[in-house]
Amino acid sequence: MTQERDPIRVAVVGTGAISQVVHVPILAERADVELVALADTDAPKARSVAERFGVGEVTSAEAICARDDVEAVVFCTPNDLHEEQAIVALEAGKHVLMERPLALHPDGVERVLDAAKKAGTRLLMGGPHRFRPEVAALRSFVAGGDLGEVYAVRGSWLTRPLPMARPSWRQVREKAGGGALMDLGVPAIDLCLWLVGYPTIKRVSCSLTFGDHEVEDAGTLMAESEGGVIFTVEVSNRYFAAADRYYARVMGTEGSGSLPDFEVFKQVGGRPLDITPRQPKPQGGENPYTNAYRRQIDHFIRAVGGEVDAPIPGEQVALMRLIQAAYRSAEEGREVEV
Repeated sequence: MTQERDPIRVAVVGTGAISQVVHVPILAERADVELVALADTDAPKARSVAERFGVGEVTSAEAICARDDVEAVVFCTPNDLHEEQAIVALEAGKHVLMERPLALHPDGVERVLDAAKKAGTRLLMGGPHRFRPEVAALRSFVAGGDLGEVYAVRGSWLTRPLPMARPSWRQVREKAGGGALMDLGVPAIDLCLWLVGYPTIKRVSCSLTFGDHEVEDAGTLMAESEGGVIFTVEVSNRYFAAADRYYARVMGTEGSGSLPDFEVFKQVGGRPLDITPRQPKPQGGENPYTNAYRRQIDHFIRAVGGEVDAPIPGEQVALMRLIQAAYRSAEEGREVEV
């Protein structure tokens, strides 16, 4: 007979859109979580969110990290705050789920990882794409050799422009670290690399397009791994279409896989055969985006409770080295070594 444990006491720092759409509502409805506090520099907004979801206290990030009764903290704050906030929370013995990126530079990511290793606590980066069933299925096809030798991976994350009353921290390079390449490129490139086992990248070429702000609106990146796999990623936050576009394709010598729509084809008898497995559909009308976040948050809470393993995300150092090299390539107008 298993003994029921007390709910895990969690706090959320940052009450912007991503917090209100996924983190706070998903955490608030879990029976195994007690959402004890919210924090935001905009206190009235935080109080409004707390009232809406029945969270008892609004305080500061510093106070949350100092509390002995808070076990885990979810950070949904501007990019330039991630490194310092993660380290403070980890050193205080908290488990941390940090929205992307872990830090703006690879050396910052290394400092965050070192803090997690020393603390012995859980550290996850917001990467819900890894928790989509079709993504996990495609990755297993690649790992199992069903597609043969992978020679190319293509991805895109294109979002429609949103009306803005005024620019936010996302349009300020010092706070955001960049534009579309940092905001959309981090998850898009992470997805492409993760699908094929995160190979070492040796060189990259990147071009950026700028609009009304100091950060880029769009970018196109081409990179090559040490094993000769070519990665092509396109990102834009000014995509004019009926809907946002999220896409990935893995191409191999014996087959290919893509999503969405999820399809896997393998060469059999000299002809392509559709071997796409059926995938579960989100329940209750939930869309794949929020469902993927629900799966990641579930993984985080179970990792905090010791039910599942959650290795420290060491590959994020390599990802930020690639992002850093891509910006250097765009600035210098040439291909660069990573």
